[in-house]
Amino acid sequence: MGTHAHASGAGTRPHAPGAPGSPGVPTTDRKPPAPRRGGADPVKALMHRHRDLCERAVDPLEIAAGLEAHGVTDRTAARFRHRDVFSLAEEMYARVPRGGDTPAPETTVPEAARPRADWLLLALLPGTLTAATLAGLHLTHGRTRLLVAVAGLLAVALGVRAALTRGPLSGARRTPAPSRPSGSRTWTWWLLAYAALGDALLRAAVHGGPDGLPDGTPDGPWPLATAPTLALALSCVPAALAAHLLVEGARRRLTASRGLTEFAAAVRPLLWSAFALYLGCLTALLAVCAALLGERAGYAQGLTLGALLLLARFLHVHGFTHAPAVVLTTAAAAEAVATATVFAGRLPGCGVLAVPVEALVDTWGPGSVPALVCGAGALTLLVHASRTLTRASAHVRTGAPK
Repeated sequence: MGTHAHASGAGTRPHAPGAPGSPGVPTTDRKPPAPRRGGADPVKALMHRHRDLCERAVDPLEIAAGLEAHGVTDRTAARFRHRDVFSLAEEMYARVPRGGDTPAPETTVPEAARPRADWLLLALLPGTLTAATLAGLHLTHGRTRLLVAVAGLLAVALGVRAALTRGPLSGARRTPAPSRPSGSRTWTWWLLAYAALGDALLRAAVHGGPDGLPDGTPDGPWPLATAPTLALALSCVPAALAAHLLVEGARRRLTASRGLTEFAAAVRPLLWSAFALYLGCLTALLAVCAALLGERAGYAQGLTLGALLLLARFLHVHGFTHAPAVVLTTAAAAEAVATATVFAGRLPGCGVLAVPVEALVDTWGPGSVPALVCGAGALTLLVHASRTLTRASAHVRTGAPK
């Protein structure tokens, strides 16, 4: 009894007069106890942080892609008591307030679409118009040949533009950011022009030429490389099919995957397969065009340039425009500098400038310059594409800039 009284007296402090909680003093001003950390709702806090993303999403896949773009990984999702980003996105989507009469859309994307005849025909335009232009150059002479060359160049440019505005090679899936204008188009034309005329110009420059202007024939003082030009134009069709394979295959894997790591592991071989498919088709086109036109195929420079342009287009289609523009600009500048150093070496005291390029041409031929330049650019873009195009956010259709 005495022990109980002593314990009660030791554990109870008398209230000071006027203190809250003492008799006769109201307790309404007392601060409520702070909530326990374990009782907080981390998913609700995440939804508040990404409120715009949750409200405009049409399915959980868009939320998962948006979270990934903001740096949320499967490991991060574990802190929100979810096994992966996809299950976290499903809960966030389900908790967004919606009208009772509006049914929630299904969490799947449409099945893979078959190649459409309209964009396949548009992809055939560049090759068809290039073949017609080359045939006109072989059949005409003098001023008529010049007019045919100008008209053919304009027609091919329009054909390429049409092929890139419809179908899987178009950038309609995403809207590029207006603050990032892309110079890819200009440098693409430069690289194609070099493929047609650059090797002949470099060879002539190393041997003291050129002695005249190009006349549009393979036998002129400045020969036109028609075989790789025609093969690259015809390769728009396998390029469109490869892009279609990548887009539709990634969308199927997006619905089947249950984590970002699993999705990346499934899409990476798909990307490489589409890339290898295009290179195989381009190799066959180079061989056929060389046999029909009686020229050298130029496999090294043709394949590396085709690989560079395809990867740049893959990235552009999915909204990644900065890296392709930088790599294409660098490749075009390197080709221009290599040719310029040969001419600069003719100036008094500047012969050393031409030594590296002349040694390269004497050892492996003029095609080694674009092969090395475009090969390095293609390898750079392949590494970049293997990191960016294996992300779920790259394959969800959205108008947001990337």
